[in-house]
Amino acid sequence: MTTRDLGSLQVPAIGFGAMVLSPGVYGDIDDTRAEAALKTALDAGATHIDTSDAYGVDGHNERLVGRAIKGRRDEVVVATKFGLAIPEEEPSRSHPVGYAFNELRVNAEPRLVRRYAERSLRNLGTDVIDLYYVHYPDPGVPIEDTAGAMAELVRDGLVRHIGLSNVTAAQLRAAHAVHPVAAVQNEWSMWRPVDAELLAAARELGVGLVAWSPLGNGFLTGTVRSLPDGDFRHNAPRFSAENLSSNNDRYAPIRDLATRLGISPAQLALAWLLHQDEHVVAIPGSRTPAHIEENLAAADLTLHPDTLARIDEALAKFEVTGGTLL
Repeated sequence: MTTRDLGSLQVPAIGFGAMVLSPGVYGDIDDTRAEAALKTALDAGATHIDTSDAYGVDGHNERLVGRAIKGRRDEVVVATKFGLAIPEEEPSRSHPVGYAFNELRVNAEPRLVRRYAERSLRNLGTDVIDLYYVHYPDPGVPIEDTAGAMAELVRDGLVRHIGLSNVTAAQLRAAHAVHPVAAVQNEWSMWRPVDAELLAAARELGVGLVAWSPLGNGFLTGTVRSLPDGDFRHNAPRFSAENLSSNNDRYAPIRDLATRLGISPAQLALAWLLHQDEHVVAIPGSRTPAHIEENLAAADLTLHPDTLARIDEALAKFEVTGGTLL
């Protein structure tokens, strides 16, 4: 697959977001199916696997990834995150989000960073994390202090590159002044533009951008009409029955354009995203091997400038009902 640079780290243009492989995200799933999805992704070239210690219960997602990469660790760029799976005895602070529950609890205190990393290393069954993110900035801790503790992990060989997730341009600059940041992971898709100041700062500093939810939590596949029981997306107002119907109606011009181009709406959404910046990579997640392979094929698509202009015109009229997740 075509590769791109996240700072000095080279990864496939399209990786794989493993969050969907834990129960309670898109409904029930067993580990056999989840491991088959990971194997499909790796075999097809999505060798940048993104996870977190907060996905699933008790490190389930990291342990799942660890089993999948066993015996082929050298092929894979393993990315994980910390700061949400907080030890019970530790305090936490509120970070606002656009879910129905309105907040996440965060603790990214420097004194806990090594503890988080060592737990993730055990879960993943590896001795080094290729790309380590703070999952959300801690409102009670200066981001540069967290970055300093992450830099110590790099110095000690536990982490190769550091990243930031869900941050502002100012936070990126502050952290990067302490230690080079390889990547910023933020929500970015056809229905969630990236913050212009963050994009400008990343370009200036040579920091790559990793787009989480590049398919709008599956919405941009054009196939989501309702949600199963136990699906985490019930917490996202844009997926309520009324809002989902309205959003699907407004998305119709993009679906129609994909049909005319002979590609899927998901492929169009991913290809469009990759055309936005040469240092953006996408990490879609899927449980279905055929969909995984379809998504990865989008890395080879070249969109004509006229097509990009038509997409931008359609997106300018596509106002999401129900807000976004950040």
